[in-house]
Parts: sequence; structure tokens; C-alpha cells
Amino acid sequence: MAHSKLSSSEGSRKILEKYHIDEDVGFALPHPLEELPDAYSAWTRIARNLPMLIQNGQLREEAEKLPLLRTDELRGHRLQRLAHLALGCITMAYVWNRGGDDTRKVLPSNIAVPYCELSEKLGLPPVLSYADCVLANWKKKDPNGPMTYENMDILFSFPGGDCSKGFFLVSLLVEIAASPAIQAIPAVSNAVTHEDLKALEKALSHIATSLGNAKEFFKRMRDYVDPDQFFHVLRIYLSGWKGNPKLSEGLLYEGVWDTPRKFSGGSAGQSSIFQCLDVLLGIKHKTGEGSPAEFLQEMREYMPPDHREFLCSLESGPSVREFVISTGDKDLKNVYNECVNGLVSVRKFHLGIVDTYIMRPSKQQPKEGCKSEEPSNTENRGTGGTDVMNFLKSVKDTTEKALLS
Repeated sequence: MAHSKLSSSEGSRKILEKYHIDEDVGFALPHPLEELPDAYSAWTRIARNLPMLIQNGQLREEAEKLPLLRTDELRGHRLQRLAHLALGCITMAYVWNRGGDDTRKVLPSNIAVPYCELSEKLGLPPVLSYADCVLANWKKKDPNGPMTYENMDILFSFPGGDCSKGFFLVSLLVEIAASPAIQAIPAVSNAVTHEDLKALEKALSHIATSLGNAKEFFKRMRDYVDPDQFFHVLRIYLSGWKGNPKLSEGLLYEGVWDTPRKFSGGSAGQSSIFQCLDVLLGIKHKTGEGSPAEFLQEMREYMPPDHREFLCSLESGPSVREFVISTGDKDLKNVYNECVNGLVSVRKFHLGIVDTYIMRPSKQQPKEGCKSEEPSNTENRGTGGTDVMNFLKSVKDTTEKALLS
């Protein structure tokens, strides 16, 4: 999309509609469906019972009994997203089962073929990604009630008690709290194009406020997610087969490809919202092989295509940072710095979360009921396959350096 279109006066709503960004939930999928047509109901039945089936040692047997179904009857984006989520959860459970060394390197064709068909239709990879387990894995208990943790639940969970619900829902609520920042982006671009300082200041102020709200929701992770359950139980089901020594060659998708394929697991790097704000504010992360910039670029392939396109449209637009510098306006510079500081604050908190949920538990013996064993050489890796602490420190440091003096 040429930046002239992005910054035209057609209005924020039209731009957000074009890229399927919802006014209420941002990049999350609005009103996810809960049921598949009868012919596919076995997928949701298994996905809803994953913890019990894994505990009873029946998961793989049940998955192998599934008929090989084609996906032509699954029409419509939300229906396809639900099916993709269900098959993604089944895939993670089938590959990892109870953790430890009980790993499967081949995904049977009755799961692999429909999963890869759906992935191609949706433009998503055949692995459980952030777009699945966070953005499409939710419902309201009372449809007319508020979007609060107390009135929400997830569609599918993994072993580890309420850990799945806490982790996925808090992540979703952070997304929703930050979504007004995305709604403000077209206004920011329009203000820069028309050199409207007051409009730009107002739009940037909205972004700073929403980042503060997002951090407040992020803090609730500690209330709902137990570190030992997350590290020793849930985390294994979020791990992919790229940068993972347990599946060093990748996963073979039987009936689809002749050789194994490597895909990263779900990662916060797959969230469009923070990558959008990096682009908007002109925050450029370290480049080169194995760099944060390379990883973040790769993570875009795990986002819904419309959201990837929105990021590209921003990159072709005017530079907010250069415009703020060029004006020499003190108030504008201050509100720009508020936005950057909001991102820094979220990223500092994220570092603390990783320390609590990955680094510390990796050095301790698991508590009773946390039986999955993680090999020591993966303890500092995130579910996306990165050296997570070094990655997040670099991203936080680069964000701080973007502050205008």
C-alpha cells in the first residue's frame, strides 16, 4: 500500500477495516466461534479434552483414530481459525505428549493434511502460534458482559490446571488494552503528512495512555500463572520445532512434505501490536544474522497476512520520529518520549516475567505435579526458539536509545 493511501483523509475506521483490525479487540479475532460443523466435531472434542487424554495416556491413540477430512466445507475466516486452533492444539499435544523424551517426529497424515490445508488458506504456519492460542482462543461467559478476566474463558487448554487460561487470557487482555494505540496510528500518519502538530500530539498521547493500560494488565500474569506450572508443564506445549534440540531436524508432516519442516512455537514476538509501534516510532533493532531484527522479521510470517500487510504499509509511510525532530516542538518531543517510555516500561516488565517464569524455575527442582523435564541446554530459550533474555535485553536497550534528548 502506498503511503499516500495510508495517510489520506479516508479515516482511521476504513484503514482498520481494510486490514481486519477490530475497533474493540484490535488484532485479536472478534467473537471467535466455539463449534465446528458436525463432520469436524471430533477435532474440537479431542482439543477440549487434551489434559485428561494426556493424563490417561490416550491422546495419541485418539488422534490416530481421527478420519482424514478435507477442509473444503470449512468456509469463512472464523470457522477456519477455530479449526486451525483445534488442530494446532492437537498437534502440540501429539508431538510432546507428557514432555520429557516422549516425543514424536512424525505428524500423521490424518492431522497433517487438513492442518496444512487450513494453514495455506489462512496464510498461517502449521504450528500453534500466538495468532491461534492467544488471539483466537477466547470467549465471553456472558456474551452481554464486559471484556474482563472474570467474564472470559479460553476454548482449549493444556495440562497445568488454570495455567493455560491465565497465560492466554492475560496475554489477550494486554493486546486489547493496547489496541487503542493501533486505532491511533492512521491519525498519527495523517497528522505527519499534513504537518498538524496538535493532531499528532493528541494521537501520540492516546498511544502513551494505552501502553500504560497494557502494562497494568500485564501485571496480572503474576496473579493467574504459577511459575512452576508454566515452566515445567505448559511451556513444553508452546514449544515449536525450530531451534529445539528435541526436534533438531524439525517435524515431518506426513502426506504433505517428504522432509521435516521447522517452525517456531508461539512467541510474544508474533504479536503485531508491538512491532507496529516499533515501526511507527522509528525504533530500529540490531540487524545481522541471528539478530533481534531478523527474528522479529521472521515472526511476521506467523501473523495473519492482513496484519503483516499493515506493518508493511506503515514502513512505507512518513517517519514520525524524523518529523518530531524536525519541528523542534518541545511538547511534541515530550509526548513522543512518553510513547517510547511506555514501550520501554512494558519491555522491562517482560524481562522480569521471563526471569520469574523461565530463568528461576529452570534452576529449581520441579514441585509435585510438575513432571515435564526440560534439558538444561534449552533453559534460556523462549518458546519461539530464541535466547530469550539476551533478545529481550537487546530490544529493550534499543527502545531506550530511541528517546529524544
